[in-house]
Amino acid sequence: QVQLVESGGGLVQAGDSLRLSCAGSGRPFSTYYYMGWFRQAPGKEREFVAAINRSGGITSYTDSVKGRFTISRDNAKNTVYLQMNSLKPVDTAVYYCAAQAQFRVVLPTARGSYDTWGQGTQVTVSA
Repeated sequence: QVQLVESGGGLVQAGDSLRLSCAGSGRPFSTYYYMGWFRQAPGKEREFVAAINRSGGITSYTDSVKGRFTISRDNAKNTVYLQMNSLKPVDTAVYYCAAQAQFRVVLPTARGSYDTWGQGTQVTVSA
């Protein structure tokens, strides 16, 4: 059974940092062409945060996190990370890890482009 499990969320103050991890099991991590992070704040739609290709050489970020968040992956450890620095209250959300095993010409950023999801981890940033 393929599973993605997020960890690393928590309650922090504005300006602090957190590193989220997403561990995969059930298939070799390197078979996922793309890994992504999404987030969903209360009452809002789930939105794209960051994505990375299989080799880690191509990344994409939503504008609001550029320069603050960094996505990376370690295929040998079956893990993708999201380093979040200079956190703001608006970053408060449940963060989800997602995976896509099909090749796409362009790094996918749409929620519907990913077919495997984790259960999410809560990140709360206080002012």
